[in-house]
Amino acid sequence: MVKVISFLWFAESAREAVEFYVSLVPDSSIGDITTVPSETPSGPPGSVEIVEFTLGDQNFIAMQAGPFEQFNHAFSVQVVCENQAELDRIWDGFLANGGTAEHCGWLRDRWGLSWQIVPKALAEMMSGTRKGNAKKMTEAMLKMIKIDVATLEQAFQEAA
Repeated sequence: MVKVISFLWFAESAREAVEFYVSLVPDSSIGDITTVPSETPSGPPGSVEIVEFTLGDQNFIAMQAGPFEQFNHAFSVQVVCENQAELDRIWDGFLANGGTAEHCGWLRDRWGLSWQIVPKALAEMMSGTRKGNAKKMTEAMLKMIKIDVATLEQAFQEAA
């Protein structure tokens, strides 16, 4: 069976980042942590650390191996929340830990990784057969920084 794992390269503090992510996202855990015992292009023995972890049901590997490429919006991690309270807790947790709010439910954590913190209801409204309603809801979302579920639902319901 093929297994797909998202791989994240951190210049530094990979284990700290993973510990934070796992503390914030429900049903998450840290797996094996490996220190590379030989010299690598990134540095001397012990300078590269690999951390396996799971966020929800998604597998990741974080590698701390010095500067290479910075994270950008071409890759983000989406966290689908059951309700506004869960969305608020996770969003606020990122911001309290040095994250930066962006737009439409996106934020960037203090390590530079982009995240989308969205409600489960968003996909349900977008994929429904009521496309006019989805358009109105999307227009409301485009004005938001952090997603407000009640406002999205109201825009969706009020659309003619």
